Amino acid sequence: MISIQAIDDRSAAVASLDPIKSRLLEELAEPGSASSLAAKVRLPRQKINYHLRALEAVGLVSLVEERRRGNMTERLVQATAASYVISPSVLDPVAPDPARFSDRFSAFWLLALASRMVGELGQLIAGAAKADRQLPTFGIDGDLSFRSAADRTAFVEELGTAVARLVDTYSSPADTPGGRRHRLIVALHPTPKESTSHPTSKEKHSEH
Repeated sequence: MISIQAIDDRSAAVASLDPIKSRLLEELAEPGSASSLAAKVRLPRQKINYHLRALEAVGLVSLVEERRRGNMTERLVQATAASYVISPSVLDPVAPDPARFSDRFSAFWLLALASRMVGELGQLIAGAAKADRQLPTFGIDGDLSFRSAADRTAFVEELGTAVARLVDTYSSPADTPGGRRHRLIVALHPTPKESTSHPTSKEKHSEH
């Protein structure tokens, strides 16, 4: 099982969005059978088995083991990943295209870049898993506050200058022997305000 799988097949995306199948994927972080899952989600074993077969057909569940139990063969299956994200390629040809936006201050361009990154990383992770290799990636995630819009503008200018200098220093021609192109994305956006109008599932349980 990998940590995150990018779903790039439309049938798999539809299956993952089904409430029952989504619940089964959650429960299948560890191997399980139709019988064991039926007790957890309170549905008939036959119905669970139908959903498991559908998930297996689109590659979201894989067979772990088959074992005999009396006159029956019990199939143990497991989700192919701990978490899933739907790749924008599923929506092709209406997936966001960064080429349609060229304004580095555009939120739409930033979203298109993020969508492209999800799709590309999904492909790379799948390829690396098959080859049993690690990907040379790096990321920074942090929160910061600005006293004013002027400070934010100054920060963006300094950040852009610093990144441009690093790119000039280390970037080599695309045809350099042994070299490989890498994608660099630097993003800055406001942090969404937390909503207090809708309690989380944990909060709902704590109220009872």
